[in-house]
Amino acid sequence: MSNDSRFIKACKRQNVDATPVWFMRQAGRYMPEYRAIREKYTLLEIVQQPELAAEVTLQPVRAFGVDAAILFADILLPLKPMGLDFEFAKGEGPVIHNPVRTMDDVKALRPLEPETSLAHVMETIRLLRGELRQTPLIGFCGAPFTVASYMIEGGSSRNYRYAKSMMYDAPQVWHTFMDKLTDALAAYLTAQIRAGAQAVQMFDSWVGALSPQDYAEFVLPYSQRVLQAAQETGVPVIHFGTNTATLLPLMKRAGGDVIGLDWRVPLDEGWALLGDDVAVQGNLDPVALFAPLPELEKRVRDVLRRAAGRPGHIFNLGHGILQHTPPEKVKAVVEMVHSSGSHIR
Repeated sequence: MSNDSRFIKACKRQNVDATPVWFMRQAGRYMPEYRAIREKYTLLEIVQQPELAAEVTLQPVRAFGVDAAILFADILLPLKPMGLDFEFAKGEGPVIHNPVRTMDDVKALRPLEPETSLAHVMETIRLLRGELRQTPLIGFCGAPFTVASYMIEGGSSRNYRYAKSMMYDAPQVWHTFMDKLTDALAAYLTAQIRAGAQAVQMFDSWVGALSPQDYAEFVLPYSQRVLQAAQETGVPVIHFGTNTATLLPLMKRAGGDVIGLDWRVPLDEGWALLGDDVAVQGNLDPVALFAPLPELEKRVRDVLRRAAGRPGHIFNLGHGILQHTPPEKVKAVVEMVHSSGSHIR
């Protein structure tokens, strides 16, 4: 049973025979198998066809023997059902043509009914559960701050000018918006669990742009609601963010059975900030996968050494796999981690 897998056990801080390993963005454009599919279909076309989305999800499980699969989807999938017009523009990433900037924009957002408007995602999960057998499936959503920032900025941003301006200049609009968005994301994440996801991760990829004070006032209550809704189902919940060394105690307060660490904080120091009552995930620099094998092994072993064989470590990168990563390096890392057993000195 996949619920007895080393990944699920590590999420619960139970002893395992070897450190479990999976990778954010482990299914995607660095894999030749995926690129062959992308020659025929766009990302959204893949996601909207459950058989294709399931196949892409399975590719790294077959190729590398990772300890968990993560659903192939995108954190922005709830936007269209909520009434936003967005696309993935070539060379630009996501572009939202009607960003949320005013109270009228917030009021125009539709409630999310994921079982109907995102039924294809739920069907992908059901298909995967039939295929994966012993390998657990991770579902996911974006965190309220990160998704809100996309919706407000109209796409990617470096300084989050519009999102932060809404916080500071129009806090009532911000809180009304976040309240509505939080309901949608909680519904989406719990729907994935009902469909069969055995663990979930909330991605807060942009939250490192915030000070601890702003996080506590404008973000923490909303992240907490999404995470608590997922934790109430009983599946392991991973709370991940980047550039979060100053936010880790607050992220722990927000919730999650597992806290993801990026490479900017040494794993043992990050875990010390969090305390022993939470598992950690991380935290190899994704660029290390381009290093020669001896250097890569040195860095993998350093992460494992810092975990010191304690129950509750899930090996991962500090963020997603980069586009041109050599697949053979991904496989090598899986083998390094598994061959190390559960104790590294």
